[in-house]
Amino acid sequence: MTDLSEFFGDESPLKDFLPGFQPRAGQAWMAEAVAETIANLDKLIVEAGTGTGKTFAYLLPALQSGRKTIISTGTKALQDQLYHRDLPLIGKAVGRPVTTALLKGRANYLCLERLDHAEATEAVIDDLIAVREWRHRTESGDRAELTDVSEDSKVWPLVTSTVDNCLGQKCPEYSACHVVKARRAAQEADLVVVNHHLLLADLAMKEEGFVEFLPGAEAIILDEAHQIPDLAVQFFGVALGSRELEQMIDEIRVETMPLRQPELQRRIDALQTAIRVLRAEAPQQEGRHQLDEVIADIRAPLDGLQLALGALNTAIAEIADSSLELDKLHEQLASASERLSLLASDDAWDGLRWVEVNPRSLRINLTPLDVSATLNGLIDNGHQAWIFTSATLAVAEDFSHFASRMGLREVRGLTFPSPYAVEQNGLVYLPPNLPQPSDFGHTDAVLEAVVPLLDMTSGGMFCLFTSHRALNSARKWFRSNKKFLAGRKLLIQGSAPRDDLLRRFREAGNAVLLGTGSFWEGVDVRGQALTVVAIDKLPFASPADPLMMARLEFIRREGGNGFTQHQLPQAVLAMKQGAGRLLRDQNDYGVIVLCDPRISSKSYGRMFLKSLEPMPWTSSIDDVAKFLARHGREGAVA
Repeated sequence: MTDLSEFFGDESPLKDFLPGFQPRAGQAWMAEAVAETIANLDKLIVEAGTGTGKTFAYLLPALQSGRKTIISTGTKALQDQLYHRDLPLIGKAVGRPVTTALLKGRANYLCLERLDHAEATEAVIDDLIAVREWRHRTESGDRAELTDVSEDSKVWPLVTSTVDNCLGQKCPEYSACHVVKARRAAQEADLVVVNHHLLLADLAMKEEGFVEFLPGAEAIILDEAHQIPDLAVQFFGVALGSRELEQMIDEIRVETMPLRQPELQRRIDALQTAIRVLRAEAPQQEGRHQLDEVIADIRAPLDGLQLALGALNTAIAEIADSSLELDKLHEQLASASERLSLLASDDAWDGLRWVEVNPRSLRINLTPLDVSATLNGLIDNGHQAWIFTSATLAVAEDFSHFASRMGLREVRGLTFPSPYAVEQNGLVYLPPNLPQPSDFGHTDAVLEAVVPLLDMTSGGMFCLFTSHRALNSARKWFRSNKKFLAGRKLLIQGSAPRDDLLRRFREAGNAVLLGTGSFWEGVDVRGQALTVVAIDKLPFASPADPLMMARLEFIRREGGNGFTQHQLPQAVLAMKQGAGRLLRDQNDYGVIVLCDPRISSKSYGRMFLKSLEPMPWTSSIDDVAKFLARHGREGAVA
């Protein structure tokens, strides 16, 4: 194996392909640790601060290891960036051929069979024409290629497949199937790039005894690994929704229409009615409800739904041999009936049962209290190297919270802080005399404390909120106090797609953006366009959140303290994610404004400040003004 130091030293070949590349000690050390872990088929957790260059620090040793490697990312966008931008650069620097493949979930690939049968309704006609034209141009069938059709277009469910409706080897288009081709390419590649959803779906299938479709790998690298525990809880749970059942009914009506069987149509109608009755009897308030608290009201509708499902399944079973489509629908009905039995049973396996109510649908869920044992059984097999990396995995350089949730024992953990001059270029501001987060008017008080900073900088500001209610309050406040914007653009989450808002924010150079959840991570704005990040509250997850409730119940049963062992570490990691939006480049500077008085009044507040070290903090607005003035002058000179 070539000495990795040559790639991260002063004479690195990366300089020829990556303008502006600079040697970073943390990057080199991380690469060596990754190489050692892969060689020994061991496990490693790495927290790599912004600017460490963690992507290249794991790609190079993976490519040089000679071992078959899977790299899993948190989002499809990062997956595409890795495959289309980063890997080609690294491949040129390595100077030897390495076969790579990009593999996504089947819903990302055009299904030729479903395209042939898609109906050109008024709602999808234009997009369907575009897809049919693209069919003859694409080689991969990856819908990300067709940028003319939006991601949320109603045409995609019609022309892509799911595990439930895929006809498999019986499909007439099987030999030309884009999913099959992508999987074959992955089987033959040295390195495969996937995303967490696909990886967890595969792990869940192996857990259930199905044949795995991801290639067997000797090394698995998880980027943005902090997302894995909560995603795993969802994948190893059980769920059934009204929308899923209604889509099944629509497909059954289409397939059985030519048969003209009145009794069959009656059973289809009965299932449709049973769904409507359940929705009518279920809680009408949107949000999440524990099933145990509402089961008395919906027990009869659940039983009715189970009977209607069984009756229709029996009828479809009698004619399932008449077509591939009906055979598949029979399988879907049987699966739905099995899941409903589990969800409605008072003897359900150890987990939290809850109902999610939306304006036009509801979904019943069974969430496991803990998945660490399941993950440990999948990861701790001795035949693979596992590397977990992210900018936010440790709480005060302690990885025990993440490791325990992943079921990892005696695992090595390394922290590489950001190489940027954080102590000089960043400042944490704690505005004094703010009300408690639960007090009426807290959001107004937050904005009144934050807007004076707009007069101190020519750059832009993110206002990050922990709830949509606070976001909406902020929207109203700014619309009543436009004078504080002083001509700056106000961009609000939900008014346009996230990527479009970010583009407009960068182009404006001094805008104010109001955002919640989706802007706390995975957002990269460099330069003076972002010089202030204001956070309204410490990001404690709602105790009513089912994932949180399940975890807290598990810790309680184990005799632990849910707040210190889970709620607090989770909030600290979330805070690090939000604050991480600020300094994205070595020349960036700015202020983090934390508008929650509990940082100063509660003993646990110190943990949040410690997570932002070595960035200093102040409660003086004068210190903030001096800091921004000084860096503003230096930036202007530069």
